[in-house]
Amino acid sequence: MSRKALFTTLSSQSKPVEAPSSRTRPLLGSPDLILDARPVGAVGQSLSEISDRAKRADEIERKLTEGQVIVELDPSLIDPSFVADRMPLSSEGLESLREKIRETGQLNPILVRPHPNTDGRYQVAFGHRRLRAVKDIGRTVRAVVRNLSDEELVVAQGQENHEREDLSYIEKVQFAQRLEKRGFARATIMSALSIYKSDLSNMISVASKLPETLIASIGPAPGIGRRGWIELAELLEGHRRAVDRAIADPAFQDLDSDARFKAVLAATKPQKTKAKAEIWSSAKGETLAKVTHDDERITLAIDRRKAPDFAEFVLNRLRDLYQEFEATRS
Repeated sequence: MSRKALFTTLSSQSKPVEAPSSRTRPLLGSPDLILDARPVGAVGQSLSEISDRAKRADEIERKLTEGQVIVELDPSLIDPSFVADRMPLSSEGLESLREKIRETGQLNPILVRPHPNTDGRYQVAFGHRRLRAVKDIGRTVRAVVRNLSDEELVVAQGQENHEREDLSYIEKVQFAQRLEKRGFARATIMSALSIYKSDLSNMISVASKLPETLIASIGPAPGIGRRGWIELAELLEGHRRAVDRAIADPAFQDLDSDARFKAVLAATKPQKTKAKAEIWSSAKGETLAKVTHDDERITLAIDRRKAPDFAEFVLNRLRDLYQEFEATRS
């Protein structure tokens, strides 16, 4: 299903759902859904004029909830989406969100649907972190309830999260992998993440080569982009023991997520042996040559100004030495 078809379906077929709450209040405007049914690309062009990524995400939320009835629900009645799109929020980040909601309230509603399998319960499309923070505070959560198919839910979830600044590349990779494992068409996954076919192929390749336990150990690594993760995926094979040792290091967990990624990547690139240097001298103590050698090469350097005769001797004998070596091998 194309992006246009999915969002048009959200516009024309998804009707507001009355939730069992005594405290409902309509948004300004019509109670019917007001959603721009233009192709997602056109919507994306208008959103691109807004420089701040969070504002673009808020705009997507507005388009998905505008004109709907906002209700206040008991957070205990709401389950997460059937596919996770983020890694767990840090305790510091969650406390910051809780404090913000305490001070200003929950400014934006979350989007939920009636739970497809359990009467009287709901399932989140987007707003998982707001739900967690509000639940911790002990308040009801402001939500828009809409009938959404699985495809509509993941597209709404992915489109909103795509614009969030703290959604890292590897989180998108895992979201794409989870959607594919659940049988969603690649066209739907590309719509949910606003990516091209080649981008999705790279993501699925990275996900197939990196164990989930390794990704969890590293964390979201917000500063590491596509190239870094692709490089790690290509280098991991053959260096698993070195990577396991790096993760087992007690100092590993004290690093931030980006630094943990760099430590793991470094473990896939064994350090070269430091070159050793030897000085050859004559019986009289005169310097004849300097020999430098490491795992890759041997370098013989003779200063012709100090030992011209020796330099010529070595130069003339090199071919003979090689022939002698070949004779020894045969």
